[in-house]
Amino acid sequence: MFAILLATTVAFAGQDAPRPALISYEETVRCAGLAQAASELEGGESTDGKALFDAALYWSLAATQAASAAGKPAQAADADQTRARILAVQQLNAANAQARAELERCRARTPDLG
Repeated sequence: MFAILLATTVAFAGQDAPRPALISYEETVRCAGLAQAASELEGGESTDGKALFDAALYWSLAATQAASAAGKPAQAADADQTRARILAVQQLNAANAQARAELERCRARTPDLG
């Protein structure tokens, strides 16, 4: 499924668009955790909630793909995302400005999934 998302992103990006910079597994997991947490906290009814759900899906799939590429066992990758989500829920509930800024950077890097 990630390959489909990646292919769709590349297809719509246009040939003149700069290539996205690769990010580390840890950053990908952090984005997954932040997006998942924000999606849970916002709910799926609003426009923002739907966008957060899409971001959570994208980053979760990206983190799973990155874990696979790195040879990480699936259970370890799932545990990494769970820890990242729990930490992000705590930080976002506490109005942590750094976590909010990281979330916005992740959202800016999320392709439009429609």
